[in-house]
Amino acid sequence: MGNVSNPEPDAHPSKDTQEEGNKVSSFNANDASEDPGLALDTAEKPVYAFAGETPDWYTWRGYKKYGANCLQCHGPDGMGSSFAPDLTQSLQNIDYFEFAGIIVGGQQNKWNTSGNSIMPAWGEDPNVMCSLNAIYTYLRGRADGVVGRGEPGRPEQSDKSKAAKDYEYSCLGF
Repeated sequence: MGNVSNPEPDAHPSKDTQEEGNKVSSFNANDASEDPGLALDTAEKPVYAFAGETPDWYTWRGYKKYGANCLQCHGPDGMGSSFAPDLTQSLQNIDYFEFAGIIVGGQQNKWNTSGNSIMPAWGEDPNVMCSLNAIYTYLRGRADGVVGRGEPGRPEQSDKSKAAKDYEYSCLGF
């Protein structure tokens, strides 16, 4: 990915962007053992990276994996449904580590206290866990208002995107 210049977040960004900003501080090396090419903020939490108007592979892939694993409950574009919260709003109050903990361990009766709100634990599901950082990166971009509704533009093939795709396939056992 050439020059990285992230758009300015909106007035109500994610908690991580409120605390750390949305500037890319570093990238995992292309030969990293986990998530090669992943953009990181100053706190080393996953963040989207834009080259012009095109997001990085993780943001684009996060959209795809969100659609396959999260959309059924949380609705299109992370905007919630009648039985699961709007994740673009939720990320304004929780950081990456809280998000990851909820995905891994699940959560009960936090969003809807009527006694029927259950977020299942996905910690044993490779379809989610192999893409956790990509899903978070996409949702952080949505929460920050820099990734619009619908599918983000697909980034051009690069060494970073190839390394990321190869890592995901390896994690999934392909």
